[in-house]
Amino acid sequence: MHPANSVIFFTTATGAGYGLFVWLAVLALMGILPQEQAFSFTALLIGFGLIVGGLLSSTFHLGHPERAWRALSQWRSSWLSREGVMAILTFIPLSLFAVNWLFLKQTTGAVVLFAVLGAIMSLITVFTTSMIYASLKTIPAWHNVWTKAGYLVLCLMSGAILTMALCYGFGLTDQGYHLFLPAVSTLGLALIAKLLYWRHIHAGKPTSTAESATGLGNFGKVSLAGSPHGEDNYLLKEMGFKIARKHARKIRIIASIFAFALPLILIGIGMHMLGGMHRTAAIIVAALSCAIGLVFERWLFFAEAKHVVTLYYGESKV
Repeated sequence: MHPANSVIFFTTATGAGYGLFVWLAVLALMGILPQEQAFSFTALLIGFGLIVGGLLSSTFHLGHPERAWRALSQWRSSWLSREGVMAILTFIPLSLFAVNWLFLKQTTGAVVLFAVLGAIMSLITVFTTSMIYASLKTIPAWHNVWTKAGYLVLCLMSGAILTMALCYGFGLTDQGYHLFLPAVSTLGLALIAKLLYWRHIHAGKPTSTAESATGLGNFGKVSLAGSPHGEDNYLLKEMGFKIARKHARKIRIIASIFAFALPLILIGIGMHMLGGMHRTAAIIVAALSCAIGLVFERWLFFAEAKHVVTLYYGESKV
């Protein structure tokens, strides 16, 4: 599939934004949600900014962005519509949480309830995003459990690191320390999930072949005698995007290093070998590294996906 920049930004930004609210809810449940207004303002600005910016960018990939609102009416059958509905509904508890925390400076009682409800709905929203891709049987690379698991664990991972970086950036070492274990745990889980995903799509048995697509398998191996079209069309541009295996391997390594390995090392060194501003700098760099790595990971997620229609354009298996 063609990796559209708008969709890459959408999936990475909203995942981090929703993840941030999940871990703010955890801090609220623990009774250590910071009351500092500068922190709450910055955290809410980044969280809502990532979510709103991501959702708006997703409409740029539509042929008619001005009609995006119409998709909300198809929630009975469309995961895209369900995602839109959930995204809107999730703003309700998140906004109530934000008002109580930022303006009323409440960190207990109702604010905890709003935070937890918002966190749960945030994860449901991320799940509906994953199902937009996982529900497509015509794209085997996405139609598997690892797509859903990957979206959820990457959301929790990026959110944990971002929240931890914010806490240390504002000198909130107690809250930051409590996020150390969630950050390293989700980093490890996310790396395992991506490795299993890559293994699944490359080592798994092809679900469709040129023989099964044409129904001519009984006559032997099927090969393309001529292209169905004389020039490139929408199918080839959007669904026939190709990336060389050697380039995919390189990007996979880059994503693994920047998104998972380097943040894990930096957080470990920062927490156990450094202190003060050096620790804060290490954790902030870890968050930036994670964001860069996730962009490579998302790009590859789309680039490696093959639609079964490509079997009619020269692909031997999908």
